[in-house]
Amino acid sequence: MIIVFWICLFLVIYTFVGYGLVLFILVSLKKVLIRPSKYENNADLPTVTILIAAYNEEDLIVDKINNTLDLNYPQDKLEVIFITDGSTDHTADRIKRYNQVTLLHQDGRSGKMAAIKRAIPFVNGNITVFTDANTFLNKDAILELVKHYQNPKVGAVAGEKRILVEESADASSAGEGFYWKYESKLKKWDYELYSNVGAAGELFSIRTGLYPSVESDTIIDDHMIAMRIAENGYVIAYEPGAYAMETASANTKEELKRKIRIAAGGIQSIFRLRKAANPFYYPVLTFQYISHRVLRWTITPFLLILVFILNLLILQKNGSTLYITLFIGQVLFYLLSLIGMFFESRNIRIKAFFIPYYFCVMNYAVIAGIFRYFNNNQSAAWEKSKRKV
Repeated sequence: MIIVFWICLFLVIYTFVGYGLVLFILVSLKKVLIRPSKYENNADLPTVTILIAAYNEEDLIVDKINNTLDLNYPQDKLEVIFITDGSTDHTADRIKRYNQVTLLHQDGRSGKMAAIKRAIPFVNGNITVFTDANTFLNKDAILELVKHYQNPKVGAVAGEKRILVEESADASSAGEGFYWKYESKLKKWDYELYSNVGAAGELFSIRTGLYPSVESDTIIDDHMIAMRIAENGYVIAYEPGAYAMETASANTKEELKRKIRIAAGGIQSIFRLRKAANPFYYPVLTFQYISHRVLRWTITPFLLILVFILNLLILQKNGSTLYITLFIGQVLFYLLSLIGMFFESRNIRIKAFFIPYYFCVMNYAVIAGIFRYFNNNQSAAWEKSKRKV
């Protein structure tokens, strides 16, 4: 029982902290041995198509169009396509007013992946940039993304997702903001070591000619598109200088809904990305994929529960200071999480309590997403989460 406890505890710590430390060490060693690549400032810019799937976004769509058309990129090399399949509000009507963009619309709704597949034949750019309708890009985002394609090994480039967090943020804002800052650091190190292991749909790009075959019922399309390209031997680059900004989920309930869907999609992707999990193809990619994604989306949330139970059982036979300290530490952490939940229900905003709460919500979402996937209760069609204004 003690051996199992320490194995489980090691995996939990490795998943959330240890992998980041290992990455930092490996990247530091690599920088000593290998000079990082440099990019030419005067290189010819490729043609780019920005692909935006929008579902019932009438309140934001005009701002999104203006943000996209205002990007710092040669207009003669930029194409903008909106897909509004299934939208029942005025999203499509408002897009029609702009001659600079192409609108693809049909009444039926089959999910985002199906909409993207329908739009790909209309893409003319050498590079396709995917971004969400409710996120806004910095002016140089496209320029920052495309510079990585000077490296022929790069098949996709992920941008950075930034959450706008107020000083008096609630649990969803504070937790999500902290999570994405940590994720961004891991992604930066992942790429510096070898490759990213996925991309966020808020902003990522691919070489159009490498667009892979992805099943229409795919739940997390961005991750699958990028990883299929990586499975074909290309690198997923990461560029923090290209970022998409959005507000946090309206509340923890909305964030939980989003996380459960992602978790269900994560399990689906693990079954389908068999090459990425096979070290005989690309061993470094497999190491990164399992460490950064697979552990989080499979066993680690269950191990958190198991560690707590085993620690309690061990205390009944071995009351050493070490096991008492570990148990008290867990109890205090979960107590902080409960206080965070209570504070959110009372609209009391203290960030220190919200991060443990968000951590527990995130891991609960993985467990719920796993059960939802195996019960066939997760649709590929995106159920839009409410965001803060």
